[in-house]
Amino acid sequence: MRLKRSSAAPPLLDPLDSPTPWPFSGGNMDSSIAEPHTNPAVLHAGTDAGAPAPSLPPASARAPDAPPRAPHFVTPQKMHFAEPLPLQNGSSLAGYDLMVETYGTLNAAHSNAVLVCHALNASHHVAGAYESDPADLGWWDNMVGPGKPLDTERFFVIGVNNLGSCFGSTGPMSLDPATGRPYGASFPVITVEDWVNAQARVADAFGIERFAAVMGGSLGGMQAVAWSTMHPERLGHCVVIASTPKLSAQNIAFNEVARSAILSDPDFYGGDYYAHNVIPRRGLRVARMIGHITYLSDDDMATKFGRALQRDSHEAGGDAYQFSFDVEFEVESYLRYQGDKFANYFDANTYLLITRALDYFDPAKAYDGDLTAALASTTAQYLVVSFSTDWRFAPARSRELVKALLDHKRVVTYAEIDAPHGHDAFLLDDPRYHNLVRAYYERIATEIGA
Repeated sequence: MRLKRSSAAPPLLDPLDSPTPWPFSGGNMDSSIAEPHTNPAVLHAGTDAGAPAPSLPPASARAPDAPPRAPHFVTPQKMHFAEPLPLQNGSSLAGYDLMVETYGTLNAAHSNAVLVCHALNASHHVAGAYESDPADLGWWDNMVGPGKPLDTERFFVIGVNNLGSCFGSTGPMSLDPATGRPYGASFPVITVEDWVNAQARVADAFGIERFAAVMGGSLGGMQAVAWSTMHPERLGHCVVIASTPKLSAQNIAFNEVARSAILSDPDFYGGDYYAHNVIPRRGLRVARMIGHITYLSDDDMATKFGRALQRDSHEAGGDAYQFSFDVEFEVESYLRYQGDKFANYFDANTYLLITRALDYFDPAKAYDGDLTAALASTTAQYLVVSFSTDWRFAPARSRELVKALLDHKRVVTYAEIDAPHGHDAFLLDDPRYHNLVRAYYERIATEIGA
């Protein structure tokens, strides 16, 4: 499905008015679909070639005239796990905590649970707000909640803050029980697979044998893919948004530049800066600035900033260059603001760990680079969504995943959305995107009787 944008705000486009979905029975897929220059319609593949693609709810359900709901308040919980967690690097982590938030009600059959996996700088706080701070909305609050695309009046949604993070789960800032000091640089390198195994223990604690769906965007989408290969019997659907089956060399290079900015900061102290009561703020700022450049498309940056100068052009000399290395352009001011804000709440060691986990994720590595072979164990149905201007995780990477799944005759729904916002599009309010996700979860709800 290719959903196009207009030059104005994204229109409310009903896919029912789009071309008829292309059915595939797996295996014999038109090779053009996997080529970077093509823009496929819906790919709905499976052994039942005539199965319908998900339809959208009526327009009245998608665009109500009622005022928006008040924020729903949530309470995070800390779950402790005493049993050591074996890690991919050969070591293990004993006595660790995971911060968790839940939304909605788990039904009697424990069949309506959905795990939402977070990306680089997000956390367990997926949706809602805290009563003590109603303005602190979850990072995917526009997607998850009562009456939203992932409707918590029908599904029980779990958000888990991954190991190594800095929002309450055990990570480099936590005290190492062996020393009584923060782990710092001694915290083990964590992989996506380690996160998935830790999340599986959270599911066990809730008595959830099988998720209705595992969902994530960006790095969260990698975790969803890993779930489908590592624990195929434990999820019915895998929702992968703006993601990739592995990083390109260019992506790894961006991560390395960001890490180098942190590692070369004099306040980093080899990762043990906590003892010096300092923050490698300069390195974090640059790392975040690099990241933000990759999250936005060229068109989006041109629309937001262009070559506008930061100062008021109506002031005396406001439209003239100052011939200095201070902030001249609005885009410079934006990047510095984002860098400063990030350095105030994120941990540098966590940034190193998570970007390395991104680098290492490659399920095909154990199969001599054969992604089709790596996905042989999968049994879930898939929704894969990409965005046309996302050059960080380009649509071609999603199509690579789709083709490998179709080789196994898996049921796959694929949408490539023509949106101007780059990689960040998966976090934004695009009615076409949200309608698609809503329709997909409507189908899941029907399957499980939610």
